[in-house]
Amino acid sequence: MVMNATETMSTQGNPERAALDPGVAREMFRSGLITPTSGWCDGFAQANLIVVPRDWAFDVLLFAQRNPKPCPVLGVLEAGEVTGPLLRGGDVRTDAPLYTVYENGEAAGTRTDLLDVWREDLVTFALGCSFTFEAALQEAGIPVAHIDQGVNVAMYRTAVPTEPAGRLSGPLVVSMRPVPASRVADAVRITSRYPAVHGAPVHVGAPEELGIDDLAAPDYGDAVEIPAGHVPVFWACGVTPQAAVLASGVPFALGHAPGHMLITDVPNWQYQVP
Repeated sequence: MVMNATETMSTQGNPERAALDPGVAREMFRSGLITPTSGWCDGFAQANLIVVPRDWAFDVLLFAQRNPKPCPVLGVLEAGEVTGPLLRGGDVRTDAPLYTVYENGEAAGTRTDLLDVWREDLVTFALGCSFTFEAALQEAGIPVAHIDQGVNVAMYRTAVPTEPAGRLSGPLVVSMRPVPASRVADAVRITSRYPAVHGAPVHVGAPEELGIDDLAAPDYGDAVEIPAGHVPVFWACGVTPQAAVLASGVPFALGHAPGHMLITDVPNWQYQVP
């Protein structure tokens, strides 16, 4: 079903959502609930999705290999497959809250499922998502502003180019979280232990050095208020391949709507390193 983005609802910051089993959450999304997924299903990894025709799959794989910070690959489904080890009994076509369709390098709208646009030649890539390490930040007493404010995370296209691969090229996309100045080193240390879900930040402070002119005008997600004494901290973002799809004029591609992730059955700790 096609969904106007303005109809998206926010249910973040809800302890009941945080305690849900991933399978239950995916069933809620299949039933039509649309919400950003930050703060959902604490303890379980979330994933970005990029889905392309088989003819483009090698380009995406090579792009991810050359740009591992924004594109850490958690899993790849064979052409036409809709489920796999990351989501037992799930379906990548229906189990994220919201999807984006791309046609000829243009965003062609959002939808609540991909059933009527699915093709048997489509290859699905699941990429790590920084929502996975947010629980670790919170457990360390570092606030996550977009969860506290009940909005989607702020994401920005930067002026930093990615490493081109095959027919794909485009800008690095980053997510931003304000962090108390006294806790930035802790945030770097904690998130660096999760390299499979973007790991340590790519930049701290000075958004203009990334080519970001206005933090109040994100390219994806919602503007996040930066409390006094906090500094903006930027992590590589799994929306980066969707930005490359746009920049490269890919004829047809699908992805999650930014911030509306696929919640997997994989525990966060499996992506944590000592």
